[in-house]
Amino acid sequence: METIVQILARELDRKPEHIENVIALLDEGNTIPFIARYRKEAHGSMDDTALRTLEERLAYLRNLQERRDTVKGSIEEQGKLTTELAAAIDNAKTLAEVEDLYRPYKPKRRTRATIAKEKGLEPLAALLFAQGRDCPSPEIAAQDYINPEKGVETIEDALAGANDIIAEQISDDAAIRKEMRTLMLRHGLLVTEAATEDDSVYRLYYEFRGALNKLQGHQILAINRGEKEDFLKVRVELDDAVSLPALRRAVLRPGSAAMDFVRAAADDAWTRLLMPSLINEIRGTLTESASEGAIKMFALNLKPLLMQPPVKGHVTMGLDPGYSHGCKVAVVDGTGKVLDTTVVYPTFGEKQKREAITNLARLVRRHNVAHIAIGNGTASRETEQMTVELIREVGGGVSYMIVSEAGASVYSASKLAAEEFPQYDVNLRSAVSIARRLQDPLAELVKIDPKAIGVGQYQHDMPQKRLDESLNGVVEDCVNAVGVDLNTASAPLLTRVSGLNGTIAKNIVAFREENGVFTTRHQLLKVAKLGPKAFEQCAGFLRVPESKNVLDNTGVHPESYDAAEKLLELLGYDKKVLKGGALTDLGTKLDTYGAQKAAETCGVGVPTLRDIVKELMKPGRDPRDELPAPILRTDVLDIKDLKPGMVLTGTVRNVIDFGVFVDIGVHQDGLVHISRVCDRFIKHPSEVVAVGDIVKVIVLEVDEKKHRISLSMRDLPKD
Repeated sequence: METIVQILARELDRKPEHIENVIALLDEGNTIPFIARYRKEAHGSMDDTALRTLEERLAYLRNLQERRDTVKGSIEEQGKLTTELAAAIDNAKTLAEVEDLYRPYKPKRRTRATIAKEKGLEPLAALLFAQGRDCPSPEIAAQDYINPEKGVETIEDALAGANDIIAEQISDDAAIRKEMRTLMLRHGLLVTEAATEDDSVYRLYYEFRGALNKLQGHQILAINRGEKEDFLKVRVELDDAVSLPALRRAVLRPGSAAMDFVRAAADDAWTRLLMPSLINEIRGTLTESASEGAIKMFALNLKPLLMQPPVKGHVTMGLDPGYSHGCKVAVVDGTGKVLDTTVVYPTFGEKQKREAITNLARLVRRHNVAHIAIGNGTASRETEQMTVELIREVGGGVSYMIVSEAGASVYSASKLAAEEFPQYDVNLRSAVSIARRLQDPLAELVKIDPKAIGVGQYQHDMPQKRLDESLNGVVEDCVNAVGVDLNTASAPLLTRVSGLNGTIAKNIVAFREENGVFTTRHQLLKVAKLGPKAFEQCAGFLRVPESKNVLDNTGVHPESYDAAEKLLELLGYDKKVLKGGALTDLGTKLDTYGAQKAAETCGVGVPTLRDIVKELMKPGRDPRDELPAPILRTDVLDIKDLKPGMVLTGTVRNVIDFGVFVDIGVHQDGLVHISRVCDRFIKHPSEVVAVGDIVKVIVLEVDEKKHRISLSMRDLPKD
């Protein structure tokens, strides 16, 4: 039997020693970001995604082994564990296979079969099910089991009990269940119909038939929700002409007088026990698979959203649009500090709109506002039109961007927002959040539950624990990939740093407030509850721009400072050169000297050495700066302005199973159907685009009444 290490090495196509090293590192309490970044030699430079896959699969395989042991122990206690059964359980590849093998021995509630056994009918069932050549007819065999004292008063009573025992035995047989499950998945249909005459978003499924093995994840999740909300009736169909012959072949022995009886018991087993059970299993498996796909898609969309390039260092005005409560306004400086707030009412009439523009123009001039961030919720359209007029009023020099406000209301009403902005009401906090989302999306979005950010499908239908684990992993990877300024980061942002938790993050902020800014990374060891292990995990991801040691403002881990200094000395640099900024020729010098030779001299592996070089060449670098800058606009486009054939530049807002939603500067995002994403076959749009990508699209169709815009990325005119 393969070991867990061998299984993971084969599945992930990695060396067994690398798998063993990762398992050891995880068991020692190291985080994925730390392992990915600072232990590359140990695992062969696997990235964080591969490491998280390994971690998840390791947990499953360990759980599988634990369940195998539990099942074997339970069967052994019953005195029924054979060598063959133990081997079958040990070789089971999935939890479902283990449960199939355990099913006949699993303690059951009282069933028709157990009642029949209590009546002494088990020997009769065994005799008939064996279907021996010398087996008497069922009616003759049953005569010996009539026992009025036990409730078996007639031959029919005895045969009915024997039927129930055989039917349950067939239903519990692991090999039969596996074969019939495979058959149902291959030939079964999921059939839905309307459960109401009312129209709904589920009308596509009011008359629907789909092969189980061809259903898309989004279809399964939509059907499940429609059924839950009583809009749909759902059933699974498998033709008896396919199912019954297969089942009969598995249990019948021709030439026996009991064959017809066993055939009837098999049919009963299928209709009453096996088919309903398999339908539940298969629907559960399909839902689990669809949920896993949706979770992966959510995570895939979340990462580029969090990694959107920041618009740093500029005074920014945040506008949280609204009707009855007006448009909430907040002006923040280049570091996100609130400078001013107000509320204007541009939707109350032309007079109020002019007053709003006058008031906002005054704020723009007073604080030298460079950019305006507009939330994309209610009244966003009117607010955008007002903003364009505002830009003209102040004579230009200001640009704006529509910002997703998904989760802003969740944040503004949270305990965290109340602690951060006790002096502002809920609505004004949203405006601050919107402004900061433009300045640094990652730093602001980490304050919000990832599920509320709005780049997934059916997130409320997912297994919440699994969804949280996946999304929190993405947030953690993004935060640590970018790095965090130790002297400006909020507690929520620090909480996402490798090795830190909520308590330590608050202690860091408290230490900073009490003692002033950190001037070295090693000062972290003075923070309450931040011990050597936490320091090891977090230090490389925290930046200290105020430190005299430039290495404290890079991704070089303190454990590698000596190696970095030795490298500089080896390549002929004076240590003082670090204070002079980027060493742009360091990579060339290393290649000339020889990376392997240098690594051996410095006492580190080649991957670690190359990471050190990358950091020294661009100290304090932000990986997000290498991505395309967000589109800032100065004029408004209306859906009425759109005409088929127009070519526009837009930003990908969401990637889902059937297409891509693109913000092209009108209030409504346009849809690029999967068939229009590119000129080759793709299984999923994520193969081509990601959230935050800047793309060119051509308008195919516009439906003003339904607010639908159909776009294409593949039908662009040739240059």
